Amino acid sequence: MSEIFGIPTQALFGQLLIGLINGSFYALLSLGLAVIFGLLNIINFAHGAQYMMGAFCAWFLLTRLGLNYWWALLLSPVIVGSTGIVIERLMLSRLYKLDHLYGLLLTFGLALIIQGLFRNEFGSTGLPYAIPKSLEGAQNLGFMFLPTYRAWVVVFSLAVCFGTWYLIEKTKLGSYLRAGTENPQLVQAFGINVPRMVTLTYGFGVGLAALAGVMAAPIYSVNPLMGEHLIIVVFAVVVIGGMGSIMGSILTGFMLGLVEGLTKVFYPEASNTVIFIIMAIVLMIKPAGLFGTQR
Repeated sequence: MSEIFGIPTQALFGQLLIGLINGSFYALLSLGLAVIFGLLNIINFAHGAQYMMGAFCAWFLLTRLGLNYWWALLLSPVIVGSTGIVIERLMLSRLYKLDHLYGLLLTFGLALIIQGLFRNEFGSTGLPYAIPKSLEGAQNLGFMFLPTYRAWVVVFSLAVCFGTWYLIEKTKLGSYLRAGTENPQLVQAFGINVPRMVTLTYGFGVGLAALAGVMAAPIYSVNPLMGEHLIIVVFAVVVIGGMGSIMGSILTGFMLGLVEGLTKVFYPEASNTVIFIIMAIVLMIKPAGLFGTQR
């Protein structure tokens, strides 16, 4: 068996694959957070709960309505994103002129309520969600077997992340969104409904979290607590990349997933803290994050 730096090749590439998969979820979730904060100035602490809701929505669609994974991939972001729209209209819209802390406290409370309701109903035991038949199996790469579903997760996450970046940074709609956060009165004067645009933006960010939840369901199972610890790591990713930076969130998410995977190979004891160590170092050197700008 071949080795790299004294580590069996298969073990090394296996951990890199796990890191890349985790990085896919970090990137998708931090992207949703960055969209919401960058365009609405809301720190959405309910993002982990909305990620969990996406997984449960997929499970409900399968077990109650008989709709498979592909339908869930399409419908779950819309359904959960719609709940985000209701939250934004009824609650968050009242906080935009206040300090960021109020939005964080409100969404933190919502996260506890949502998580508590699901935990009370379903307990803490994970519910199984099968990999779709078309994505079962694995590909033999010679040095390792690559599970087809995990490869799909990485490729699809990349497509969604960079598609979102292109939408926000390179299209007319994206320019309206950015202008609406900088000078809403001027944009409103051009006949654009800024409050509706803001509401749909929040719903879109929540939909990204739900999409990540659907993709995670076959890998991690469906659990009311699945977003509880992940959201802390995702916030660290957003801080490292730069609050509100779309590209920063994408690149940092994938990069830190790989770093975490490598750490599990060479120094497993630090694998749970390496992201927070990097965050502390980055904040000391560049407080606005690697790709962020000081507000």
